[in-house]
Amino acid sequence: MSRELYTRSNVWVENTLSNAREQAADRGYDDFLIVDVDAHHYENRAWADIVPFMEDGPMKEWAHAQVYRGSTGGASMNASAALTGVQIGNQEVGGRIVRAGRNFKDAVTEADDERHHDVVRMLWAMDNMGVDYTVMFPTPMLNLGMHPQIEAEVSLARAYNRWLTQVLLPQDDRIKTMIYLPFNDPKAALEFVEEFGALDSVVGFMVTSVRNRMVHHNDYAPVYSAIQDLGKPLAFHAAYNWNEPNLAQLNKFISIHALGFTTSNMVHLTNWIINGLPERFPDLDVLWIESGLAWIPFMMQRLDNEYMMRTSEAPLLKKLPSEYMRDMYFSTQPMELHHNEKALEVTFEMMDAPNRLLFSSDYPHWDYDLPSTIYDRPTLSEEDKRKILGGNAQRLFKLPDGVRKKLARATDW
Repeated sequence: MSRELYTRSNVWVENTLSNAREQAADRGYDDFLIVDVDAHHYENRAWADIVPFMEDGPMKEWAHAQVYRGSTGGASMNASAALTGVQIGNQEVGGRIVRAGRNFKDAVTEADDERHHDVVRMLWAMDNMGVDYTVMFPTPMLNLGMHPQIEAEVSLARAYNRWLTQVLLPQDDRIKTMIYLPFNDPKAALEFVEEFGALDSVVGFMVTSVRNRMVHHNDYAPVYSAIQDLGKPLAFHAAYNWNEPNLAQLNKFISIHALGFTTSNMVHLTNWIINGLPERFPDLDVLWIESGLAWIPFMMQRLDNEYMMRTSEAPLLKKLPSEYMRDMYFSTQPMELHHNEKALEVTFEMMDAPNRLLFSSDYPHWDYDLPSTIYDRPTLSEEDKRKILGGNAQRLFKLPDGVRKKLARATDW
């Protein structure tokens, strides 16, 4: 298949992974398990399919009106801003940075396959990257936590979760998810844990970090207790909020992208540790997603230093904050590849990366990482690379043994 590499207005999906398949073959990814704990689909393609799963009559009517507003018959893929809230910022820089498969038809859309396009598209990307299992998350809904109508978050999240678990995930057991929790409504969040927790396709639960709710509030204790009883992890997925007063003074997307994805998780992690939640829920595994790694040694040093000066303000703690952080899990992307490799080596050592770090691609977002970001690190042993790329996630999510020999299926469309 011959196509131009890309144009600014139409990026063929296969070209974005043209080197990934070669990397996977060269590095022998068929010989060991690779789990991607953070990949995405664009649920904005499927609002017309998701909205019928909504139960709340008035909310369903509102959502239906947004999806078909201004349409001459078909559903609009641009309803996300109205449904989930507006995320400002020109991420594609006027087309200079490619973002595959968004807002236009691609080869997958036209493929002769009875499975849902999002399933076909995800499996194709997984095979090209050499990934055995993927944990799939939504995209526009990452901003839903800031919606001023709490019932909108609850209603849309319930509909999305039911559509995802009833329609998409049963089509292939290589794709899993961590259920979106409507964190602005603790009672509804508990209902979600009870409704979806037993499904094999659900490997955990996810809170979108862009929100202004205190994670240590006692209203969430039943939610954390229920997740702990299930033996599944709770993840906090970072994003940015350019409307945050403290961040609104940043005038470039590069700036808000650098700080926004870390500050949201920094706030929640601080509250989680200082308020003693690791002691209150000692068997609840916590995973921090999409903040990179550079913030981790900073937080360890900062919190330890403060704790040693003001121990009485954190009476539930029985050890240093950094020691609680070493019990947590973190995902890799976007991993900061600084020219000073020693910085990354120290970070790996401080966080116990061989046992606590999980590979994530964030595919197909514009800054996604391939497994080579871990496999090519000169300071990691072969055993540690394989644990980070798949072994740690397999243990955390209780995934079955066995590599899927995925490279044999990695082809052009």
